[in-house]
Amino acid sequence: MKGTHLSEPEHMPARASRTLDVMKAIRAKIAGRALSAGDRLPSIRAFAATMGVSPSTVVEAYDRLAAEGLIRARPGSGFYVSAGALPPLSLAGDRPQQDLAVDPFWVSRQSLDADPAALKPGCGWLPAEWMPAEALRRAFRAVARGGDGLLAEYGATRGAPTLRRILMGRFAEEGLEIAPDQVLLTGSGTQAIDLVCRLLLRPGDTVLVDDPCYFNFRALLRAHQAKIASIPYTPSGPDIARFEAVLAAERPRLYITNSALHNPTGATLSPRTAHHLLTLASAHDLVIVEDDIFADFEPEPSARLALLDGLSRVIRIGSFSKTLSASVRCGYIAGRADWIAELVDLQVATSFGGPSPVAAELIAGVLAGGGYRKHMEELRRRLSRARRETAEKLAGLGIVPWLMPRGGFYLWCRLPQDVDSAALARAAIADDVVLAPGNVFSASRSAAGFMRFNVAQCGDARVMATLRRAMAAAPSAPDTAN
Repeated sequence: MKGTHLSEPEHMPARASRTLDVMKAIRAKIAGRALSAGDRLPSIRAFAATMGVSPSTVVEAYDRLAAEGLIRARPGSGFYVSAGALPPLSLAGDRPQQDLAVDPFWVSRQSLDADPAALKPGCGWLPAEWMPAEALRRAFRAVARGGDGLLAEYGATRGAPTLRRILMGRFAEEGLEIAPDQVLLTGSGTQAIDLVCRLLLRPGDTVLVDDPCYFNFRALLRAHQAKIASIPYTPSGPDIARFEAVLAAERPRLYITNSALHNPTGATLSPRTAHHLLTLASAHDLVIVEDDIFADFEPEPSARLALLDGLSRVIRIGSFSKTLSASVRCGYIAGRADWIAELVDLQVATSFGGPSPVAAELIAGVLAGGGYRKHMEELRRRLSRARRETAEKLAGLGIVPWLMPRGGFYLWCRLPQDVDSAALARAAIADDVVLAPGNVFSASRSAAGFMRFNVAQCGDARVMATLRRAMAAAPSAPDTAN
């Protein structure tokens, strides 16, 4: 008998069995989300044909499902899925696996996939309420009033001219005068680095990074099959003596760094160190990629390799994901015209054109609106208070900043002796608190006793309470060289 279930009585009439089959099919569509709340069910005749039953059987099935509250009849229109028919969508499978290795992907996995209610003092962005939501909404409305081409077509290969002109004006304010063919917009700051690596690296090439450094530099270089050599970072920049020795021994192709408000340490490159770096780069044919994503958080500009070098062997990259929106992604590359021309073709090959013109025009609208400077002034004041307050709270736990940054939202902190930051992070995850353990930033794995804190994400009292409990339970750290 068609559709008979093993659990049904053997004497069940055929029509009753067929009715149950129809009901089961509708339930399966709803459970599988082929039908969602408010969706119209197939017409009686159409579903009868699909199921190979009579229309009266479908009518009976629909009536019984309506009596259960799973669907509802709308006279003259048909049957619709009830609002409460769908169980809450379980995202447990999308949650990060907590038993994975504490590697350069650790903080990304835990932060990006965390429950919305989780606390994220280890993440790399500001809380949504700190961002200029109203300015973004105004820019969205302005973009929506734009031409149909803006909303529907691919962008120009070098990116939106409006935003490129704004960037050139910002560079000129610093004293960096560049031509239009020296600026390329990209899908994000990360994509900017990826494109540069595609252009200049071959598998097995050596790349210098700071130790510690932004963990995604290492993750991206791993994807490009590069050999990583790390340089100890000091409060004024990379250790110059060690830098020179590695240049001579390894003959690296690239050096990737943050000059302003270094991630994770918050340190600032000194003019003296900057000049030394450029002299060594010239002598050893080294290209420097300067990630300037935190520049606008500085109270006043510090030394910039791109400015001192004039974009001869320095490539500047950046984006606005930290200052405006991580949702509206758009990055940029400023460099030599011949390199930019090749990067344009690479971007076309890998993503068919520049970044979303909608995203670029949105960002241009906010930057040109006059409110961006006030927004950044307020952010700098707010972050200054948060750095002091967070440092005071951490001091009560014996956690001490390596240095007090002059801006930005990171504190690179030394944990009490023998506390292992990876174990601390694993313990905190159980309480839905995402931390950033030191060794995810360290190529030499010499930062087990360090932790990076995002001060803008540390205001909730549960952060310090979780730290206190986790520190009491965490295993000891191995000896560290930092």
